[in-house]
Amino acid sequence: MAADLPLANDYQQILRQQLPLLDLRAPVEFNRGAFTGSVNLPLMTDNERAAIGSCYKLQGQQAAIALGHQLVQGEVKANRVIAWRNFALKHPNGLLYCARGGLRSQIAQQWLADAGVVYPRVKGGFKALRQAAITVIDQAATMPVLLLAGPTGSGKTRLLRQLQAVDLEALANHRGSAFGRKLAAQPSQIRFENDLAGALLQVQTVNAPYLLLEDESLLIGQRNIPHSLFQTMQRSPLLLLEESLQARIEVILQDYIIDLLDEAMTLYAEQGFSQFSSMLQQAMARIKKRLGGALYSELSTLLCQALAIQQQSGDINLHRQWITRLLTDYYDPMYQYQLNKRDLPVLMQGSAGELSQWWQQQVTAVGH
Repeated sequence: MAADLPLANDYQQILRQQLPLLDLRAPVEFNRGAFTGSVNLPLMTDNERAAIGSCYKLQGQQAAIALGHQLVQGEVKANRVIAWRNFALKHPNGLLYCARGGLRSQIAQQWLADAGVVYPRVKGGFKALRQAAITVIDQAATMPVLLLAGPTGSGKTRLLRQLQAVDLEALANHRGSAFGRKLAAQPSQIRFENDLAGALLQVQTVNAPYLLLEDESLLIGQRNIPHSLFQTMQRSPLLLLEESLQARIEVILQDYIIDLLDEAMTLYAEQGFSQFSSMLQQAMARIKKRLGGALYSELSTLLCQALAIQQQSGDINLHRQWITRLLTDYYDPMYQYQLNKRDLPVLMQGSAGELSQWWQQQVTAVGH
């Protein structure tokens, strides 16, 4: 079955290009981890997979296969093949896979071929792609790494995007601080790592002397940077991004007030402002102990006043007051303490423009 149908095993190309992937695994498997660009159109539902697994244990492979064909036949089979066919026609450059490149993907590939669509199958399935992703991350950990550091609100993420570097926070869907949660859920740890591998492969096409990453703690929200890469980051030199306090206040205002409210209104419509307000107050509460009672009380009051005025009139100016105090009295001292404690070499420090110019010079030097 499916012996003459195409197989794909250039795993790094699949990861780098983030090719569309038709994931045939059961939903419970898909939810544990997948790849960006993958769509779950399972050969079997969770219940069907569980029934076939039990049959396999009790009666063996042939009985399990027979039960599978019994469960997935007629209209059920036809509907699943139609869904696969639609995906394949919409994504002619894509591939299909199951857990290990075994029976499920072979059956689906053959059924698709019978329906007139020849679609490549990933050799070794999800497991092979997953192992390739882990290998990419471990290999990246052996490269020279340069960390972009800077106080909260200095615009590190904006600069990373400009320099086509790996944005760990974007991959984790979290800004990496107490106020860093986003309305959409974080990806699973497995998906975070899989997507990290793809991002690492993409930046390796840029001829640069370092792998450029943001200076992060081990945890980004609830996702953790893979051990091998984090260990390398812990001893890597720094680029220090320096911006004025006023500029940083405006960055925070844009990210945590304007953009977050826009996202909340898009997702929750009439409940958007309530969701937005709740997220900010919960974020402040998460650092209550670190702020201390007096500062927390003051900042919490300012935040509530700013939210009330914003809801009434749309005026966001009062947010600048609590943002200013939060930066100067909490984030800046903590940042400086951590920077001094680690005592890592600094290769360059300056504004975004200065660091960008320095980075381009390094890239140009490597190219010659």
